Amino acid sequence: MSDAQQKIDAMVKNNKVVLFMKGNKLMPMCGFSATVVDILRRMEIPFETVDVLEDMDIREGIKRYSNWPTIPQLYIDGQFVGGCDITRELYSSGELKKLVDAAIKQ
Repeated sequence: MSDAQQKIDAMVKNNKVVLFMKGNKLMPMCGFSATVVDILRRMEIPFETVDVLEDMDIREGIKRYSNWPTIPQLYIDGQFVGGCDITRELYSSGELKKLVDAAIKQ
């Protein structure tokens, strides 16, 4: 496992909810990232962000880590949830709340 993969693995495992995104939660740098940040804020849950624009190794490494080609990428309790569209669908259906509730209760 490369250094970038090890960093990513540690971030995913050490945070209940982590979003790999362009920008950060205070200043998203793309509309898709901003949408996921908005959803997580509406849910009023603690979450961390990783700005993939700050580190090209992380930016490319997260795509290999998840086998998912796009950013943002949301992880809950160590599991890859998806990007913007999947997160939006899960939020609309109420499934995202279930995933978050289960992760935070642990």
